[in-house]
Amino acid sequence: MNKKSEVIHLHHGSGGEHMTKLLNEVIFKILKNDILEVRHDGAFLNMQGNLAFSTDSYVVSPVFFKGGNIGELAVNGTVNDLSMCGAIPKYLSLALIIEEGFGLDEFIQIIKSIKEAADKANVQIVTGDTKVVERGKGDQIYINTSGIGVVHEKANIKTQNIQENDVIIINGPIASHGMAIMSEREGLEFESDILSDTTNLNYIVLDLIEKFGDKIHFLRDATRGGLASVLHEIATEINFGISLFEEDIKVENQVKSACELLGLDPLYVANEGIFVCITTPEIKDEVLTILQKVNSNASVIGFVTDEHPSKIIIESTFGGKRVVNPLVGEQLPRIC
Repeated sequence: MNKKSEVIHLHHGSGGEHMTKLLNEVIFKILKNDILEVRHDGAFLNMQGNLAFSTDSYVVSPVFFKGGNIGELAVNGTVNDLSMCGAIPKYLSLALIIEEGFGLDEFIQIIKSIKEAADKANVQIVTGDTKVVERGKGDQIYINTSGIGVVHEKANIKTQNIQENDVIIINGPIASHGMAIMSEREGLEFESDILSDTTNLNYIVLDLIEKFGDKIHFLRDATRGGLASVLHEIATEINFGISLFEEDIKVENQVKSACELLGLDPLYVANEGIFVCITTPEIKDEVLTILQKVNSNASVIGFVTDEHPSKIIIESTFGGKRVVNPLVGEQLPRIC
C-alpha cells in the first residue's frame, strides 16, 4: 500500500483495488494465520464440545488512551466475555467501521494491537469485515468482535447456582479503565498516569475452573456501569441480597482522587480487567491466593445473604451501612 495515502479514504471501503491493498498489505499481513488465509466469506472451524458465543461492539472515545487502545480493548473484551461463560476462547471475528480521514498510521497501530492482544490471549482472528463511512458519519473507528470458545467440562457458571453465604471476590482494584478514559477527556494531570486495566482474563479463569470446577458458581466482568451494576444484575436475578465491605474494595489512590475531582463513585465506574467471582465459602482462601499471585489487591468484598433480598448493602469503613442503588442513566458514555 502506498504510504503517501496517509488517511483512510472512501475508496478503501469500495471493494475495489484500494480496498484489496488495505486488506492485503495491512489487515491480512498483520493478522495472518492459516484459517484467515483461506480468505473466504466465512471461516471453516473444527471444534468439539459445548460452545460459547459472544459479540460486542466498541465505540470508546478517545480511541487511544493511557494503557491501551480500541483494538486491544475489542479483543480483550470478547475474550473476557467468553471466559466469564467458563469457556476457553478460540476464534474471533473482526468488523471495522472506519471514518473517512482516519490516519493510516493510527489504523495500522490499532491492527497491530489487535494482533498482539490476540496472541497474548491465544486466540485467532479468522474472519471479518471492513467498511468506510463518510467523514462526519462515524467517530474515527468503531470495532465489533464476535468470539467462539469451548466450554470447559468442569464449568457450570450461572446465576441459579448462587447460594446463601456464597463469597464475592474481585481480582483487583476497581475503576481504573473508566478514569483513564475520563482523565484523557478532561485533560486531568496527576503525579502518575492512570492506566486502563484492559487485559485478557482467560488464563486466570481457566486456572480457577481447573482447580475448583462447579464450586465457582458465577463469573462476570465488571465493565460498563462498574462493580455496582454487575452486582445489581445478580441481585435482581436471585432471591438473595448482597452485603459488601467498603474497606475491602480496593481503589488506587490516583483513581480515587480522579473520582473525587469529577464527583464519581468508583463503584459505578467501568473496568476492563476486573471480574466478580462468586464461590462456595470453603474455597475462598484458595481462590484468593491464586488471584493475588496476579494482583495483590484481589480481595473478598462481601457475601450473599437472605437478610435483604434483591438489595445491596455496603458497610463503610466507619461501620455505617447504606444501600447501593442501581445506576440511573449513563454515567460515563463511550467508555468501551
